[in-house]
Amino acid sequence: MAASLTAEVLQDEMAVSLARVMAAANRKARESGIDLLNSVVSITQRYFEGGLIWRVNYGPKDYVGRRGGDLIVEVDATDGTIKQVLRGQ
Repeated sequence: MAASLTAEVLQDEMAVSLARVMAAANRKARESGIDLLNSVVSITQRYFEGGLIWRVNYGPKDYVGRRGGDLIVEVDATDGTIKQVLRGQ
């Protein structure tokens, strides 16, 4: 799905950072067998000594009666590299 981004969006540093982070996290999630369209996605940020990390959590939409199964991908905000991948049990 191609989309054109407005100049306003491209000038928004946080929007561009999140787009980079989501692309990297989604790629890793697909490689890990996650069905992106049937996942609830949440994003949080945390700071560490080296800067800002975005934590992207993929959980099942149909979570009632289920335990675990989440995938958490931590991505460096500055360059979009995957720092850590955690799998819920």
